[in-house]
Amino acid sequence: MLYRKMLKTGDELSILGFGCMRLAEKDGRIDEARAASQIRYAIDHGVNYLDTAWPYHGGESEPFVGRALSGGYRERVRLATKLPSWLVRSRADMDRFLDAQLKKLATSRIDYYLVHSLDGAGWDQVAALGVREFLDGAQADGRILNAGFSFHGLREDFKRIVDAYPWTFCQIQYNYLDQENQAGTEGLKYAATKGLGVVVMEPLRGGVLAASRQPPAVEALWQEAGIRRTPAEWALRWVWNQPEAIVVLSGMNDEAQVRENVEIAADATPGSLTEAELGLIDRVAKKYREIMKVACTGCGYCQPCPSGVNIPECFSAFNAYHTFGQTRMAPFLYVLRMGGIIRGSSSYASLCSHCRDCVQKCPQDLDVPTLLGQVVSQFEGEGLKEREAMARGFFTR
Repeated sequence: MLYRKMLKTGDELSILGFGCMRLAEKDGRIDEARAASQIRYAIDHGVNYLDTAWPYHGGESEPFVGRALSGGYRERVRLATKLPSWLVRSRADMDRFLDAQLKKLATSRIDYYLVHSLDGAGWDQVAALGVREFLDGAQADGRILNAGFSFHGLREDFKRIVDAYPWTFCQIQYNYLDQENQAGTEGLKYAATKGLGVVVMEPLRGGVLAASRQPPAVEALWQEAGIRRTPAEWALRWVWNQPEAIVVLSGMNDEAQVRENVEIAADATPGSLTEAELGLIDRVAKKYREIMKVACTGCGYCQPCPSGVNIPECFSAFNAYHTFGQTRMAPFLYVLRMGGIIRGSSSYASLCSHCRDCVQKCPQDLDVPTLLGQVVSQFEGEGLKEREAMARGFFTR
């Protein structure tokens, strides 16, 4: 296992972190025996960073992690969890959630504590409620050791949040398809220049980039490589090639995944990919974008929509369904992200008023209203109410 140093603390963290959002399941619940075995295998083989959060597995991830780390494993890891920012209504709520998480995790401290799932509006809300004072106090009394935030929003807001508090670290979605999306490469480097350690989530885009069955056009490109690697290995090595990426989280839920990722993390050093390999990955990324149903890059130029539609997220879910075959996950993520469950206001595609303001702004010249109509047809018909109820249960326990 290779390790990289958290810039402000000097902590030597494993480059592979265990993400506890997609743990092994059985009959719709965490398969505790199997998931605990996987976590302990990873720790025994050098992983020392675990990431969980309040809503994962319907609120069951944190208690499970607390149990999985019994028997001496807690002392061997840096533990990360997150303040559920969308549920916070007052300054007192922040302490209430943190104290509950300490009990759930059966620990006296959180090593790396994040304000969860921020965008510009989310940051403004928790900042007005006193999150800076909360973080200062929780660090002073030892309940948390290091403060950070996770981010899903526009790059300009990311930089603003980076500069708004003396964070130790941040967590961003980053992979070879998301170089320009959300924080992107520019945000990655910006955070590092400000002294923040960067933890990367979704290096495999929810497993899409690791699928054993790749689109034929993509598979043909991988066959051109002079070395045989799985799609997951190519994607992980691409992120680890960036020296600013301190920890890369993987939502592992299969023994083979854990073994493979641990093995890759033994020699994935910064700058280890050749120019030819980087060029191949760029060609794969380009091919993915060519075959996507909607050629949206997630740049956010179309935002804010006058009608409140989250256009980039709508198209992201649509692409996940059609291009990457996420026929079960994409409809659920659509209602979770666009149904007003996290932020309190709906941003469904069906809100589109056909004002065409977005068409004027789109650098890809997309006929956005027409494409949003396709999203409505795909996701807002039969079963929508059931998915909304499921998503509310997931995020409000």
